[in-house]
Amino acid sequence: MAHYLVTGVAGFIASRVAEMLLDAGHSVVGVDNLNAAYDVRMKKYRLGKLQGRPGFEFLRLDISDRAAIEQLDTQAGRDSRAHGFEAVINLAARAGVRQSVENPWVYVDTNITGTLNLLEFCHRKEIGKFILASTSSIYGADAPLPTPEDADSDHPLQAYAASKKGAEALCHAYHYLHGIDVTIVRYFTVYGPAARPDMVMFRFAQWIREGLTVKLNGDGEQSRGFTYIDDIARGTILGLKPLGHEIINLGGHESIKINELIRMFEALIGRKAQIEQLPAHPADMLASWAAVDKAEKLLGWRPQVSLREGVSNLVAWYEAERAWASQIRTE
Repeated sequence: MAHYLVTGVAGFIASRVAEMLLDAGHSVVGVDNLNAAYDVRMKKYRLGKLQGRPGFEFLRLDISDRAAIEQLDTQAGRDSRAHGFEAVINLAARAGVRQSVENPWVYVDTNITGTLNLLEFCHRKEIGKFILASTSSIYGADAPLPTPEDADSDHPLQAYAASKKGAEALCHAYHYLHGIDVTIVRYFTVYGPAARPDMVMFRFAQWIREGLTVKLNGDGEQSRGFTYIDDIARGTILGLKPLGHEIINLGGHESIKINELIRMFEALIGRKAQIEQLPAHPADMLASWAAVDKAEKLLGWRPQVSLREGVSNLVAWYEAERAWASQIRTE
């Protein structure tokens, strides 16, 4: 069994990756700074499902803190130091296109400096595998649909995408200079139970179920290729295989317009949405939809969970956790 470092472990995707690795019998050191980018109660809920499990150890630290990362292996428990890490799975990030317009500096600190600190850690400790979570937002405007990995990514529309492009470039440099095997996975709009509350899927579940106003930016005709959390976590773990240096899309096989998505939530919840239409946000992309042929070829991966099944799972989770999930802040 292998031993992994997973960053951002209280986050939506990283917590599920850690769960799957533990289920497979591996051990995980998870790090997270539990920042307040969104309601911390959601992060503590996810972390609580991991803490106490055999093979899991949690360290609270910030990947942008160079000194903390340099001492990471000495902070981890005895077993961690003895066996070392087979790979670093860097899923810690400041995410979200709109928030990056307000505070671009923290995106540079976490997504670029944090990635650099972890790559340097891999180099010094001779850790041969590095996974970086990147984003479909990197493709910018007018990307072909579905979007292949070789589509233009040199013209980001906001600091979030720009910071991820910088992190990707650092990964290539460390692969070239030090031979680190790097898999960069570009995620396309991930959703599911315990999803980020600043994203549309959780918001729709909460707003419609609680009779709150659904705030819709734009006319609702923008489309997204949503990807279920289990599919994303499974693809990320498959990326641990030796690949040299590869950039791979992980995205849903179904694209839907936001207006249609609202109608799906209405049907599953059994309540009508009260919609307030707002101006389109300039940081938002009009459409995203992944071409995943490369993922199938290199990883044997394709999305398996249908959109309706995934949204049904999210709605069922919300209903089960409603006592506290209804209080989660979505702004």
